[in-house]
Amino acid sequence: SGDNKKVNESNIKLNMQSAGGMDRGNLYSRGSMFPTRERLFDVLERPPATPASRLAPTPDALCAFRFADVQATIRGARTACFVEPAAGVVAVLDSVVQGTGPACEHKRNLQLQPEQLDCGAAHLQHPLTILQPLKATPVFRALGLTAVAVASANNYTAVFLGTTTGRLLKLSLNETMQVVSQHVVTVAYGEPVHPVMQFDPTDPSYLYLMTSHQMARLKVAACEAYATCGDCVGAADAYCGWCTLETRCTMQQDCANSSQPYFWTSASEGPGRCPAMAMLPAEINVHQDHPGMILQVSGSLPSLSGLDMVCDYGNGIRTVARVPGPADGHQIAYCNLLPREYFPAFPPHQDHVTMEMFLRVQGRAIVSANFTIYDCNRVAHVAPSMACTSCLSTRWPCFWCTEQHTCVSNESQCQASPNPMSPSDCPQTLPSLLAPMPTGSTQDIVVPLANAASFHGANLRCSFGPEDSFNTVWVNDSAIRCSHVVLHTAQKSQVFLLTVQLQGQPLRFLDSPDPMTVEVYNCAMGSPDCSQCLGREDLGHLCMWSDGCRPRGPLSPPPPPGTCPAPEIRTIEPLSGPLDGGTLLTIRGQDLGRRLSDVAHGVWIGGVACELLASRYTVSEEIVCVTGPAPAVFSDVVTVNVSKEGTSREHFSYVLPQVHSLEPAMGPMAGGTRITIHGSDLHVGSELQVLVNDTDLCTELLRSDTSIACTVPTGVLPTLVPVCVRFERRGCAHGNLSFTYMQNPVITAISPRRSPISGGRTITVAGERFHMVQNVSMAVHRIGREPTLCKVLNATLITCPSPGALYNASAPVAFFINGRVYTDEMPHEALPDPEEMPRGGRFHLDYLPDPQFSTARRERWIRHHPGEPLTLVIHKEQDGLGLESHEYRVKIGQVACDIQIVSDKVIHCSVNDSLDAAEGQLPITVQVGNFNQTIATLQLGGSETAIVASIVICSVLLLLSVVALFVFCTKSRRAERYWQKTLLQMEEMESQIREEIRKGFAELQTDMTDLTKELNRSQGIPFLEYKYFVTRTFFPKCSSLYEERYVLPSQSLGSQGGPPVQETHPLLGEWNVPENCRSSMEEGVSLFSSLLSNKHFLIVFVHALEQQKDFAVRDRCSLASLLTIALHGKLEYYTSIMKELLVDLIDASAAKNPKLMLRRTESVVEKMLTNWMSICMYSCLRETVGEPFFLLLCAIKQQINKGSIDAITGKARYTLNEEWLLRENIEAKPRNLNVSFQGCGMDSLSVRAMDTDTLTQVKEKILEAFCKNVPYSQWPRAEDVDLEWFATSTQSYILRDLDDTSVVEDGRKKLNTLAHYKIPEGASLAMSLTDKKDNTLGRVKDLDTEKYFHLVLPTDELAEPKKSHRQSHRKKVLPEIYLTRLLSTKGTLQKFLDDLFKAILSIREDKPPLAVKYFFDFLEEQAEKRGISDPDTLHIWKTNSLPLRFWVNILKNPQFVFDIEKTDHIDACLSVIAQAFIDACSISDLQLGKDSPTNKLLYAKEIPEYRKVVQHYYKQIQDMAPLSEQEMNAHLAEESRKYQNEFNTNVALTEIYKYAKRYRSQIVAALEANPMARRTQLQHKFEQVVALMEDNIYECYSEA
Repeated sequence: SGDNKKVNESNIKLNMQSAGGMDRGNLYSRGSMFPTRERLFDVLERPPATPASRLAPTPDALCAFRFADVQATIRGARTACFVEPAAGVVAVLDSVVQGTGPACEHKRNLQLQPEQLDCGAAHLQHPLTILQPLKATPVFRALGLTAVAVASANNYTAVFLGTTTGRLLKLSLNETMQVVSQHVVTVAYGEPVHPVMQFDPTDPSYLYLMTSHQMARLKVAACEAYATCGDCVGAADAYCGWCTLETRCTMQQDCANSSQPYFWTSASEGPGRCPAMAMLPAEINVHQDHPGMILQVSGSLPSLSGLDMVCDYGNGIRTVARVPGPADGHQIAYCNLLPREYFPAFPPHQDHVTMEMFLRVQGRAIVSANFTIYDCNRVAHVAPSMACTSCLSTRWPCFWCTEQHTCVSNESQCQASPNPMSPSDCPQTLPSLLAPMPTGSTQDIVVPLANAASFHGANLRCSFGPEDSFNTVWVNDSAIRCSHVVLHTAQKSQVFLLTVQLQGQPLRFLDSPDPMTVEVYNCAMGSPDCSQCLGREDLGHLCMWSDGCRPRGPLSPPPPPGTCPAPEIRTIEPLSGPLDGGTLLTIRGQDLGRRLSDVAHGVWIGGVACELLASRYTVSEEIVCVTGPAPAVFSDVVTVNVSKEGTSREHFSYVLPQVHSLEPAMGPMAGGTRITIHGSDLHVGSELQVLVNDTDLCTELLRSDTSIACTVPTGVLPTLVPVCVRFERRGCAHGNLSFTYMQNPVITAISPRRSPISGGRTITVAGERFHMVQNVSMAVHRIGREPTLCKVLNATLITCPSPGALYNASAPVAFFINGRVYTDEMPHEALPDPEEMPRGGRFHLDYLPDPQFSTARRERWIRHHPGEPLTLVIHKEQDGLGLESHEYRVKIGQVACDIQIVSDKVIHCSVNDSLDAAEGQLPITVQVGNFNQTIATLQLGGSETAIVASIVICSVLLLLSVVALFVFCTKSRRAERYWQKTLLQMEEMESQIREEIRKGFAELQTDMTDLTKELNRSQGIPFLEYKYFVTRTFFPKCSSLYEERYVLPSQSLGSQGGPPVQETHPLLGEWNVPENCRSSMEEGVSLFSSLLSNKHFLIVFVHALEQQKDFAVRDRCSLASLLTIALHGKLEYYTSIMKELLVDLIDASAAKNPKLMLRRTESVVEKMLTNWMSICMYSCLRETVGEPFFLLLCAIKQQINKGSIDAITGKARYTLNEEWLLRENIEAKPRNLNVSFQGCGMDSLSVRAMDTDTLTQVKEKILEAFCKNVPYSQWPRAEDVDLEWFATSTQSYILRDLDDTSVVEDGRKKLNTLAHYKIPEGASLAMSLTDKKDNTLGRVKDLDTEKYFHLVLPTDELAEPKKSHRQSHRKKVLPEIYLTRLLSTKGTLQKFLDDLFKAILSIREDKPPLAVKYFFDFLEEQAEKRGISDPDTLHIWKTNSLPLRFWVNILKNPQFVFDIEKTDHIDACLSVIAQAFIDACSISDLQLGKDSPTNKLLYAKEIPEYRKVVQHYYKQIQDMAPLSEQEMNAHLAEESRKYQNEFNTNVALTEIYKYAKRYRSQIVAALEANPMARRTQLQHKFEQVVALMEDNIYECYSEA
């Protein structure tokens, strides 16, 4: 060739080959080698031209060839050539002889003589080739190996392998070349590692390697990732080991003194050499002195002799540790036990506590061990009824003292002997079987005893609980009798445990290892009908039926058969079954037999018997039987014979189901094909099975009258198999159906193999047999977001949008065909990273950053005149994605820009359509897959006509300017004089403004400090109970029940009043029904409740009412809230109803404007959603949001009270709402008053008030100071107390808002203030409850402003700045200057508001918002089903369903959550905060200007940040793990259980029935029109409810 390299006989070509390739063929070297002292490591791959490599990629192999074998092979080849010629061993390398390349062109005709090619020729000047390759067993296999580097470290061989995907694999090999550990490091995504890798010659702990675009210097080990010795050594990393005295995982050179023994433990030594410690004694008696402990330290540890050591018990408790002297292997140390006063407290109900002790050397905890402190005395207290048995059974060395009845650790502490030595020797009760006894009856019970001779004659009592204890009489040494035992229960049956108690204190018991039990029954409970009552005889309950279930005496004869009425059958299901029988027929009703034997052979369908299932029989209420075969099709009633016969109102029909056809008739062996079987009467029976190949069940069955749909299971072989439709596990329905299993679809390739991180790039999947694919999706392991749905184009092609990814990486791809994971049938070798290639996935996607685009000059605005041609030049950053021109989309507004030229750096596109000039500005957007980037905005300019018009306008303006200049010159002198006069006024006003701003700034800086000092959090948060929260939230103003709302009476505190009267909402009280109506009413309400529990009825019921024009929004809210109360115990069912109604609402909204959905509460389901959110978010509200919300309310009230507040207008110096701002500079000075008041648990306090406060305002501040730890509903009111000022020791005044001393200004009386009475700082006042209220004023804020005023006259804030001389004592400035106080108040409250928003919009890891995740997923699912892909629509739906529907309601109504007062002023401030929250959740840009309302301007700066928080919150919810229906149902069931029996559901059901009665005919018509309701005869059941209640409800409720 052309390199002029001289070759001679010393050059020998030797091929390397792997052995044991598992039928993959041979692998040959491609030149990536790395030599060590004894071995040559080589990466081998299959030659690319082999057919096998074209079918599927084959893992490359790492082989280690011993140099001795290489040398022996070469020596043998030379010998075979020159010394002892042998055929087939070696040959001349003829390719080198012949030559190739340009330098050899002139020698093309060179012909060598045969003797020149003779291996034995005397003067051979050509290299040799060894014909047989050198073979070695692969050490390791993986796909795409490109480079290798090897080093020896700590008895391991460390091998570094580069890959085609930019990864570095690190292997640790032991002496036998076995892989003991594997690690993966990503160097550069998608860039192959260059074959040459070298260790740093100056520091071998670093490795140099190259990829396509970079060079990297990597550390060979990341030992610091391992925190413990076990992890460090167990990782088996060749370079890492445990540095004992530094307690960290390091490389050997990084550990001090590592060259000395035991300072550094390598991975080759194993985890067994990690430091460990044992303590003697390991169990310590708390009552025994232990001077010290012996520590036995083992493992790889240097000598501890002479080192600074302590024993650390935690909490800063340490004692000195000592080592006697040097030792090898195990070392012994001595340590003092921690002092007794530092022993930890024993946990409740536990007789021991475990502590961990650390041995610290040179300040570092190098090893730890646990020891236990126990107390025998506590053993008896842990289980008092098993004291002796527990004492002698415990693992501690304890002894039982019978005399003292105590457990001790030293037998010598017992005063008498003998004492029991084993649990069987303890005095104890023995089990004895007792017959059940009726409640309230008197009975003597004999209790057998064992080992109780020493207690004979002692006073014992039989205890059945804290309240039930009875005297005993000794029968003999081994038995006592409990005398006159009377036990009561309100349950059907209750079991009481009997314990024998020694009389006296403390409580002592005889052991009851197997306690006696006494069953007490109550005939009146749990037996609503005769059969259930008499059937209790089998349980030993002696009951009789006489106008109810009552007890009968033990001597009374049992009632004869036939005592009970005939059976009443209310429902049967199903209503049809196959002729072969086997249907599980469920019969419900009452008086269906006292016991199974009563009805064992008494159930018939016409003349066909139905065989009972004993395990599913419920006495009197339910029978489940198996229908027998019928000779022919017929229909008849069901009869039940229990000495008397009862028949059903509904008929059961025997029918013959038939199957006709099946589609599709074929599918892949992997299963998952969804087939549909057509036929008739396929809905019959209780159980249906579809069997494929006679044994395999078809899953996910859905059936109707004419079809069955199911999913085919996995097949074994590609063949035709029968399909059997089997009813009730009997024979197959006739039809001769079959299904053909075909070979599975095969995926051979995907392209392209790169995707932007946002996803959406079209991936083409090639393969075979795709015609059988019904659905397919694509997922990416580890880093992928949601899987994407693919489209089948034909039998060989599928297109899939690539899923989005979390970060840049190369990740394996999985396909799901017909719901089954696609599995590549070709076997694969194991990879070092389990996720590198999961089973069945040999395809990878390389995720790269999203492409970045910009305009040619990177400008943000491009001007364009409509009508002119538009060509855009877009610059593209280098991305490595290899995008084709058809994958780019460029849009200007909604108009597509036609792409003409695409290169690596530039995209050219032009617009042929005319752009809409009316829009003015159009965004220029580049789209690649799911990635969208707006690179600039197109500004549409005017046309030539506009230019001409602009010239004309400019000319006119120039002319007008000349005229104006002339006028100005003529009036300049007059203007100058006017200016001089105005200048003086402006200077005065400027000084006033400067003073106001300075004050506002000072207040802004000091308010936070003052407020933090004043805010008292020790009071606790006055949360309302859940039931009051629900009634206030559900029924604010829209329910008729709320009109009967409570009135909270004023409660005096202290000695004058008892506990406050709680609010009595009708749903929280008793169901007031007269006794003469109660029975029928209860039955009717019970039946109506069961109807509401039927999903079909309830949905038809709601829709029927909503279709009525006179069913107003108020009625819809009321019905929704009543349904929520009625179904509160079944939240899972309530949620399913809500979802179905929401689906109907979404369907209606999607057809119009989907963004308006859930915006208001105008339907039943929208109010149901509000209530559902309130229930599900209550825990979050109470545990997370409650505290910051309450602190914000306190902060608002504190800040308002720090300034003047006009008692009549309500306006204040400090506020967030401009309409409530006091636009006057009222100077207010604080007054600290010493007040005495006998109430709220305190006698006297110092109260801070303002001298501008009215006396009512002062009273309110005093009450707030005294009653801050009491809920607001229990406070006295200001009109209930008198305030008295002791001016001197002999003179006092009753202070009132109006009296004879009140001042009159402008014909109006001014309310009295502290300044009016001239009350000084530190004045003494007394407040007391009054018997006579001062109602002369009524509410101050309702006073006539024409007669009274407080701080400002009504005209003050409306008048112009120019005032009469009489009012000149009030210094006036522009009223707008006081708007700075809004900023001052905002700054003061900002931290509290931020904390509140953060609490609302954050997710606690321990309590994630399951309901929010569940509902948001539901919205996304519904949007996807309807093809709604606009993210703004989804954002609006989520916002309307949670923040605006729930949180804004709570923010505006804190009285729903807390027992507090919400004043009008606080309400105004909360409105501003709620508006800020609404703006934060909105996606529309706020168009604000100088004329915008201050309520929106106030938080305009914070809104963008709040929006980011909202979007992050929605993103966190979206990223949560999906919630299954089972998990959500379990969560809802727990919520129902927590608050069961809180509400009177009978009241709610009665109120719902009133609506049903009001629209009875419409509901019946809707039920008859609904096929499902008609099939289940719901209209008849509804008429039964009406029949039961129609004659009673209104009469009874009028009486009630």
